[in-house]
Amino acid sequence: MKLQYLSLFFLLTAASCGQKKSSHDTTESSQDPNLVSFSESEMNTGGITVGPPEKGMASAFIKVSGVISVPPQNRVSISFPSGGYLHSTNLVQGKRVRKGEAIATMQDQSLIQLQQDFLVAQTKVEFLKKEYDRQKALNETKTTSDKAFEQVESEYRTQRIQMNSLRERLILLGIDPASLHEGNIRRSINIYSPIDGYVSAINVNVGKYVDPGEIMFELINSNDLILELRVFEKDIPSISIGQRVKANIVNQSSETYEATIQLISKSLDENRSAIIQCRFEQAPANLIPGMFANAVIELKSNEAILVPEDAIVRWGNEHYVFLERGDQIFEMTRVDVGSTEAGKSEIKPGVITESDRIIIKNAYAALMKLHNRAVN
Repeated sequence: MKLQYLSLFFLLTAASCGQKKSSHDTTESSQDPNLVSFSESEMNTGGITVGPPEKGMASAFIKVSGVISVPPQNRVSISFPSGGYLHSTNLVQGKRVRKGEAIATMQDQSLIQLQQDFLVAQTKVEFLKKEYDRQKALNETKTTSDKAFEQVESEYRTQRIQMNSLRERLILLGIDPASLHEGNIRRSINIYSPIDGYVSAINVNVGKYVDPGEIMFELINSNDLILELRVFEKDIPSISIGQRVKANIVNQSSETYEATIQLISKSLDENRSAIIQCRFEQAPANLIPGMFANAVIELKSNEAILVPEDAIVRWGNEHYVFLERGDQIFEMTRVDVGSTEAGKSEIKPGVITESDRIIIKNAYAALMKLHNRAVN
């Protein structure tokens, strides 16, 4: 682009050098330094076009960044409550798993002991239940003392509590207490996948002892991806549930994903920003949780003055247009630029109106001539 403007500049310079100094050039030397004029041949040679701004609808937006994620219920950490040795697993990172599929086998002496303790407690409960019923009948006829009956009742209830506690521990490990008997005590217990998804992390290997509660595997269900965006405090009042979002994955900007805001956090972090959650309108199949994304949150459209991008020049840290002040005379005028879409940029109100005329094409030619004259 710079080469294009330099070539244009040399063409304009060559055109002006072959002529005597025009009346416009003479006028410029005594006028405001922000004024620049062109001869008819310079306008034609440089491809400079003059026209009015347009009045149209400008889309306001907020630029944010974030990450692809999944809801908490779609991210599962697998551990083994009792502790034990990992006997076998066929998991590899990225492998698909189905809900209810056996993903690992655990072994440990404590598993055998737990089953034994439950069966022994169950047998004791059965015995004490008979003794309780017998003592209750005797006590009703006052054949035995209240103290003897209360003693048996206490032992019976205590044993029941112990048996029920052991039953819950077996259920927690995936063993059905109702089907357990002395002939099917097992030393291995399978771990089953609680969701459909894929393996995102493996933290153990076969033969390793796993402590109770230690995370062995992490599974993710990516069928319900969400977009988590970080929005600064000043922009939060402009955001509401249901607003549309357009996102691009970092380093994959060629494809745009559309989403809708579904949740806005009610708290700010240490950077004075809040997290908003967006749901994709169509579940993207090629996205992975953890990918970074850039996004644009669309705000309400408003009526505005629009000019072509080619009409705006940047000098220093400011933006300018060249406003027509006379016959082929233009003034470099500072403007505030809003959003840009489809080659049109919004000009904030107060400087130019739709009845003005500006350079709408090759405005950088005017900038170069103006500053070249200032140097000379």
